[in-house]
Amino acid sequence: MSADPPRIAREKRTVQAMVRLYCRDHHGSGGTPCAECSELLDYATCRLDRCPFGPQKTTCANCPIHCYKPQMRQRVKEVMQYAGPRMLLRHPVLAVRHLLDNRRKPAPKPDTH
Repeated sequence: MSADPPRIAREKRTVQAMVRLYCRDHHGSGGTPCAECSELLDYATCRLDRCPFGPQKTTCANCPIHCYKPQMRQRVKEVMQYAGPRMLLRHPVLAVRHLLDNRRKPAPKPDTH
């Protein structure tokens, strides 16, 4: 059982659904993502676990702190560009909630002191 705040848990479910959809259509995986996509999903989950904004976060695309490594950021961007529009058909509730979260204003950078 996850102890994540609801906002973070939903973001993780959304990313997982997007990665699975992308992997299924691009890598021919069944229900389980391939090793490359599993690595990306694990990385995104780790980034969400360590997000300094916590439940008040906007979507990662609108975040003032870019915590993804450039290569991983590009991979996530590719997945989201493909899976985002398809999410409306496959996972409409997650897709709409993600769009609403995307409208959320970025929080100010947290003080690191």
